[in-house]
Amino acid sequence: MSYLNNQLGYRDALLDTRSIIKKGDYIVLDPDGLVKNVVPGYENCDVTILGSPAMGATFADYLVHVHEGGKNTGIGGEGIESFLYVVDGELSVKNDDQSAELTKGGYIYSPASNNITFEAKGEATLYVYRRRYEPVAGHSAHTVVGNANDLEWMSYEGMENCYVQDFLPSAHDIGFDMNMHILKFHIGASHGYIETHVQQHGMYFLSGKSMYRLGDDWVPLQKGDYCFMDAYVPQACYAVGDEGREEELVYIYSKDCNRDIAL
Repeated sequence: MSYLNNQLGYRDALLDTRSIIKKGDYIVLDPDGLVKNVVPGYENCDVTILGSPAMGATFADYLVHVHEGGKNTGIGGEGIESFLYVVDGELSVKNDDQSAELTKGGYIYSPASNNITFEAKGEATLYVYRRRYEPVAGHSAHTVVGNANDLEWMSYEGMENCYVQDFLPSAHDIGFDMNMHILKFHIGASHGYIETHVQQHGMYFLSGKSMYRLGDDWVPLQKGDYCFMDAYVPQACYAVGDEGREEELVYIYSKDCNRDIAL
């Protein structure tokens, strides 16, 4: 099955997967098929590369399971902006500007060429994002540290059964060329329309279940799944499940913004 659920080796059932690879459109990664990657800088961590330029993304994102004493000596790179979100656990983080103790829901954004380091005393699960920063004259990004539990839930496009959190001040500061968001849907809620736009998304599902329109397909996506949406792919979802018994649909996702098209 995979290292995530510790079901490895001999298998009784037939091999199967929910992963879907449609480059130029969308990609879904079933957590049961994820493998560990050796990535320099990570120590005592299980790292899975999720999105990458190999699938058409302008970014790379990762699922990182940190073991006791695990650390990283520098997430980022020359000209690379980076973001780290704590899915579970706690750890110490720092860059050239700030240091912080992050707990579940905590995050740090670090501007280009300002690497993030972390160290954990116990177990932790992280969602990590890297992207080459696109500078714009007269503006720049800056370090942002916070926790999703302290952010306001805003009605998504005026709907009272769908809510969004914005992690970065991109809406009023064009020094930022991307943002990270969390969307939450009550069971039965949906997007207001099928979106089609130039921006790409990398999405990691934190809880719940959905039926997601991706291109010409309706695809079931749930907690633990990863989805990459390429530019212009039609996209929207319904949150599904047994209201009152199952979790609401919640996922974290990236979105590039505030830049013109390079010609």
